[in-house]
Amino acid sequence: MYNVSEATHMKIGFDSEKYLREQSEAILARANQFDDKLYLEFGGKLICDYHAARVLPGFDPDSKIKLLQRLKDKVDIVICIHAGAIEARKMRADFGLSYDIDTLKTIDDLRDWDLNVRAVVVTRYCEQPAVRVFLNRLARRGIRVYTHRSIEGYPSDIDTIASSSGYGANVYIETERPIVVVTGPGPNSGKAATCLSQIYHEHQRGVRAGYAKFETFPVWNLPLKHPVNIAYEAATADLGDVNMVDPFHLEARGVTAINYNRDIEIFPVVQRICARIMDPECLYASPTEMGVNRVGFAITDSAVVRHAATQETIRRYFRCLCDHATGHGDKAAAERVKVLMDELGVTEFDRNVVAPARKAAAAAEKQPGKGSGGVFCGAALELEDGTIITGKNSPLLHAASSCILNAIKHLAGLPDGLHLLAPEVIDSVSKLKRDVLHNKQISLTLVETLTALSVSVPSNPAASMAMEMLSKLQNCEMHISHLPPAGDEVGLRRLGINLTSEPVFASRNIFIE
Repeated sequence: MYNVSEATHMKIGFDSEKYLREQSEAILARANQFDDKLYLEFGGKLICDYHAARVLPGFDPDSKIKLLQRLKDKVDIVICIHAGAIEARKMRADFGLSYDIDTLKTIDDLRDWDLNVRAVVVTRYCEQPAVRVFLNRLARRGIRVYTHRSIEGYPSDIDTIASSSGYGANVYIETERPIVVVTGPGPNSGKAATCLSQIYHEHQRGVRAGYAKFETFPVWNLPLKHPVNIAYEAATADLGDVNMVDPFHLEARGVTAINYNRDIEIFPVVQRICARIMDPECLYASPTEMGVNRVGFAITDSAVVRHAATQETIRRYFRCLCDHATGHGDKAAAERVKVLMDELGVTEFDRNVVAPARKAAAAAEKQPGKGSGGVFCGAALELEDGTIITGKNSPLLHAASSCILNAIKHLAGLPDGLHLLAPEVIDSVSKLKRDVLHNKQISLTLVETLTALSVSVPSNPAASMAMEMLSKLQNCEMHISHLPPAGDEVGLRRLGINLTSEPVFASRNIFIE
């Protein structure tokens, strides 16, 4: 057990209620600039924006959906998803869900908030079999589905794009309310093209429609090298996004504003397209002006936010390393984030749980017997008060399981040497895995450990006390000396723990059951 002074990861630096109020007012004000219709492109995560919550402590990860609930009488929701993302089974890393499954989850989540999805649009569709299955699945559950094809010459051939064979060839999406929120899982989902396609159709019908963007990051009125904006670059390192001073805004308004390369590079094209399909008074002078973003005005403690954003950049470095190790990412992304860390003047050891986790792994190697699969693993968890709890693997438990049990014992004030799980319970689960399920790895994952703990509660008062402490682990920081197997990663995600790990495999086996 360690203690780190001045733990700042639980402090608040952002006023989420102020942000919701100002962002709602800004959206309504933007909608009032257009007589009939505003198409609002929603960038980033619509639900459970944990990146924003980590970078801006106090930010409600469900801020966007709460905002929509406030405006629900004025809003229709359209979800876009790129056909290629469905075909490639592209994954959303924070949930471990593919983009198509995440779309289904988003529809369910919106319904839980009494918000209905008007339609789902599959963009750049070209009859892919996997996409047809997705479309059929939605249609047979009563969801309106549309498909938009690729436009030849997009985005440079303005004559084709703004014509009946370009946007005009896309099926018009029927909506009823004055604000149409167009969202989608991940970048490049076709949100902007869908908005502009709809505006083309609206103007053909005599409707004076407008367009705007709802982006959380980068924050336009924070400095270019502010840790919050650097953390955004780290989060999009695989896309090659780079923050830049918006030259269009600087020239037109004389104000320095921060945007990112893709929006700045495509703005002249978007501006020319809009000039063809919209009224002149509806045009924007810069990509920053096109956005609606009040995030910077709701920061209440700059030091807390700077610290949190710096920590997020380090987390992203480890994630990029792990993505490269598992074949899901390019090494260049990790190298890019390392450069950003150098700009911030930090190393991986500025994440408090890294060194203790590595030390726990070294301690596991010195103990008698072998770890799970012959590999020695360690884990470290930082609690709200700065105390760091460690755990190591054994033939019975994974390192994550050991660490979590040690943490909740500490929080419950139970002796460190007390066994929360009776040996016969662990032995029973191990026998099930080995003799019935024929698993090679019989030590308990975190999910299995928590299940065994819950079963022990009726007969073990200590287990009951420890179980009550699990909720106190939410938003705590954790590092593991190896890539977590699914049973550990899922359990830690459900507990709301911010996890990083080394790009080291926990077993020499290539196929893990």
